[in-house]
Amino acid sequence: MPDFSSAIAICASDTLQEGGKGVRFTVTRQGRELPAFVVRFDGAARAFINQCAHVPMELDWAQGTFFDADGLTIMCSTHGAMYDPVTGRCVAGPCRGASLQPAAVVERDALIWFGPVYDR
Repeated sequence: MPDFSSAIAICASDTLQEGGKGVRFTVTRQGRELPAFVVRFDGAARAFINQCAHVPMELDWAQGTFFDADGLTIMCSTHGAMYDPVTGRCVAGPCRGASLQPAAVVERDALIWFGPVYDR
């Protein structure tokens, strides 16, 4: 059974709609707090550090708006770079081939969780 004692609940699962608004949260990596976000695509929660691979700027157009108008790619509001929402890989724009940094999330008990979750 997974151990969620170190995980942090980000939001309720039904907060995330397919190709819709995301939820921002903060992660700590190498002693630094970084902005991150979670969205829903292909039925699954997908999370990344909120930083363009081209220039370290946050991606969202407005708070929680990460997808393009069609809800098919994550798009940088500053540079127009477009990212595959499954892999985080840049598919168009100035950083083609680079990738967003993933953030591990798990969906369980109608919540989206971030952090170490171990199966015992």
